[in-house]
Amino acid sequence: MAQRTDEFIAITGGYVVPVSADPIQNATVLLRGGKIEAVGAKVKIPRRTRVLDATGRWVLPGFVEAHAHLGVHEEAEGWAGQDTNEMTDPNGARLRALDAINPDDEGFRDALSGGVTTAVIKPGSGNPIGGQTVALKCWGRIVDEMLLKEPVSVKSALGENPKRVYGEQKKLPSTRLGVAAVIRDAFTKAEDYRAKRATAQQKKEPFDRDPTCEILVRVLDGELPWCQHVHRADDVATAIRLADEFGYRLVINHGTEGYLIADLIAAKNIPVIIGPLFTSRSKVELRQRSLRNPGLLARAGVQIAITTDHPVVPIHFLVHQATLAVKEGLDREEALRSLTINPARMLGLDDRVGSLTAGLDADVVIWSGDPLEVMSRALTVYIGGHEVYAWDESAGAGRTADPYASR
Repeated sequence: MAQRTDEFIAITGGYVVPVSADPIQNATVLLRGGKIEAVGAKVKIPRRTRVLDATGRWVLPGFVEAHAHLGVHEEAEGWAGQDTNEMTDPNGARLRALDAINPDDEGFRDALSGGVTTAVIKPGSGNPIGGQTVALKCWGRIVDEMLLKEPVSVKSALGENPKRVYGEQKKLPSTRLGVAAVIRDAFTKAEDYRAKRATAQQKKEPFDRDPTCEILVRVLDGELPWCQHVHRADDVATAIRLADEFGYRLVINHGTEGYLIADLIAAKNIPVIIGPLFTSRSKVELRQRSLRNPGLLARAGVQIAITTDHPVVPIHFLVHQATLAVKEGLDREEALRSLTINPARMLGLDDRVGSLTAGLDADVVIWSGDPLEVMSRALTVYIGGHEVYAWDESAGAGRTADPYASR
């Protein structure tokens, strides 16, 4: 699978779905130097270009998983691979998911087989403020080589999970009003910290830095979005209330009952990362879980992305969740956007990934057919112009490139 990433690679003859533009029959996607060089029906192919014939295939950008726990909640590793939640401090804004990710987690290989090339990895929902999220490419030796953006956002949680975790410890927060108070107190302290820091800088006086407040100030300044774990409609309303109080950019994560107040979410122009959708109603907050939620929110004018919340749902089932959402009313084109350009835009990654556009990263997937058809499979996956996964028809299995051997 190894090849030089500075060579020209032309994927020709396929049904190309740029996502950012209309699909193109018998088109070419030209890659060079880890970037997309050109996309179209009349792309000039330079001499000494490696050509891949994609006739009869679909060609799409790699999918973007907007809310996963790859590498921090490792599969089949038990306690040793569980680093999702630091459930000893309700305010974990200084914590970074980046520091806990194992790139050898089996989930990264599964991601490639499902056409997922980018994942935003987040701390869990055990704390009111869980920590900083990170966007990685789904292939590499160490996270520093896989890094797309860090931090991407700050993870926070309302509702059942933090209430249960700290209630069992007989400490704040043990109620919904306690969870909201922890978040409100943290932002109030961050506002005061920002003012004191500005005064110290103006006077050129020493100032003791606080890593927790520093990251929250970046949220207050609009630099980082606030990814709010929330399921119930009343908790969604609390998330909106807090965002209005402090003026930060809110991204609703899960939004299980979002469709019940879709008009309010749309009016506030708040994006929603929906899912996981393949779960049982395992707790009260999931009682009204519905595969109709993506379609209802999208039709109300809400920008949506779909998530597996891996490993809650295996990450390679991401596209299948979109397929069943289409069955339950989601527009097909919007379904593909919810796996690509929408999550990239809502999390500030669309200058690198999310569509087949010249200048973006050469993260390209060749599918056997329409990816929304359940029998279609990812045949070849490129990340940064490097072939990292290929389906071996004779073996009836996929092969992932060894990141150690391919450098």
